[in-house]
Amino acid sequence: MKLAGKHVLVLEDEPIIAFALEDMLIDEGSTVVVTSSLSDAMQTLSHEEYDFAILDVNLHGEKSYPLAHELRERGIPFAFATGYGDAEHPEDFASVPTLTKPYSLAQIVQTAAEASDTD
Repeated sequence: MKLAGKHVLVLEDEPIIAFALEDMLIDEGSTVVVTSSLSDAMQTLSHEEYDFAILDVNLHGEKSYPLAHELRERGIPFAFATGYGDAEHPEDFASVPTLTKPYSLAQIVQTAAEASDTD
């Protein structure tokens, strides 16, 4: 999936990482909405359409899996992001690509392509 012209949802609770990711996606030609909590991400999903999403797995004690379920129901490709290496996800998300922090723009583009192939 090329990210140019795509509307991307980012769920990331660490501001520095969120801003860096937003900048990378904008440089690639995406429009980006950054959220920092599960509830904010769910709210924006209720009134905006997205082409792709990147979800931090761990959000100050919460997991992003409820949003992942909603994205899957809507047919929106997504990838997880984590600073914990090769994270183990619930079985129903085992095939979802995972970015390991820190990541590069090339890794994001590759992961977006993988995610659009699996969903």
